[in-house]
Amino acid sequence: MLNPNPEYIRELIEVVDTSPFPDHMLMRLSELALDKAVLELKTDRCHLQLFGNVHGGVLATMIDAATFWAAFMRIPEDSGLVNIDLKLNYLKPVKDGVLIVEGCAIHSGNLISYAEATVYNGSRQRIAHGTSTLITLRGKGLKLRSRKFLD
Repeated sequence: MLNPNPEYIRELIEVVDTSPFPDHMLMRLSELALDKAVLELKTDRCHLQLFGNVHGGVLATMIDAATFWAAFMRIPEDSGLVNIDLKLNYLKPVKDGVLIVEGCAIHSGNLISYAEATVYNGSRQRIAHGTSTLITLRGKGLKLRSRKFLD
């Protein structure tokens, strides 16, 4: 069994949560484990489309991020990931509140990974669901103080 390094996970979450795009989106990585990622987004006026619902692009971004981080912990340490396919379905409109997305890696390979994610509202109703195919990019890994992410 592979055991994630808790210090690496803490540092990675800090780096993700303070990076420009998640900060701009008001989105936070709240949990990260092998094959699993959970992110939260507190909706604000900037997330709404013309009719007062959370914009579909916000939900797509949440699914993209959750699938990425769910697959991330199994790729080689010197590597990064890029999404090469994102498919999603919008299941229910949402106007406000905290949204939670839970991602799960279904397959993590040396080159291709595949993951799914579901966005929930505060009442645990499904808002959107999607899948993502990701490709591993060697030599594009993050430079963190806690270099080893698996014990």
